Amino acid sequence: MRPITAKKLIAILVANDFILSRTKGSHHIYHHKISGIIVPVPIHGKNKPIYIGTLLAIIKQSKIPKNKFE
Repeated sequence: MRPITAKKLIAILVANDFILSRTKGSHHIYHHKISGIIVPVPIHGKNKPIYIGTLLAIIKQSKIPKNKFE
């Protein structure tokens, strides 16, 4: 798996029924409409890649299949 940008990550989350709940500093907090799962996304430049460890943690929290992030 390769790192992806915050912009692409947000697009994947929104496509899977996550909505922007709030922002706090350099993080956007998304939550799922039905299940209530909360996922923080670091926004340190929209075109800057999110490190693989952080990305894997976000994937685990969101419970979206890993293959949708490739």
